[in-house]
Amino acid sequence: MPVVRPVGERGLIAELSATPEVHALAADVRRACGDLLRDLVPGARTLLAVVREPADLPRVAEALGRPPAPPAATGPGRLFEIPVRYDGQDLADVARHTGLAPEEIAGVHAGVEHTVAFFGFAPGFGYLDGLPDALRVPRLPSPRVRVEAGAVAIAGGQSVIYPGGTPGGWYVIGHADTPLWRPEHDPPTLFQPGDRVVFRESR
Repeated sequence: MPVVRPVGERGLIAELSATPEVHALAADVRRACGDLLRDLVPGARTLLAVVREPADLPRVAEALGRPPAPPAATGPGRLFEIPVRYDGQDLADVARHTGLAPEEIAGVHAGVEHTVAFFGFAPGFGYLDGLPDALRVPRLPSPRVRVEAGAVAIAGGQSVIYPGGTPGGWYVIGHADTPLWRPEHDPPTLFQPGDRVVFRESR
């Protein structure tokens, strides 16, 4: 059962055990209370709901406190294919960490389906689950001051595509030209939590 706690005057946060449960609960809460919500923000193991009016808190709290539907019941998210030039400046370091040849890294990274887990750190910065164990590497010993837009990077069990202009402590293995943060759009992010991403090697 999710543990639900208040956050300020209009917020509630539900604590769960895994990201797929967060996505499933988010779908349930949108269906049950979508008209009452100002925002619904998935995290790695939390779901934050912000209501339009304080009087709506009890109904939303009830929805947040229910066990989420099985993740498979919510259906798969949208599928995005992102072309990547695997020419990142950290390929040699990733090869040393993993024992893979630099030219093998692209095939391993592009050979699986990734899932958008949640957003954080900076606008448009989506954490993608699904990195193969063969590519697990730690964060950089010292983060870079600035990482360019479109840099595809890995650390731990996740991949990211940097929206640009931020510091970064992940190993950059490639670059993508697909814009992910589009402030003029609604929503401004190309991806949403639960969406699926497949990387395709390009030249």
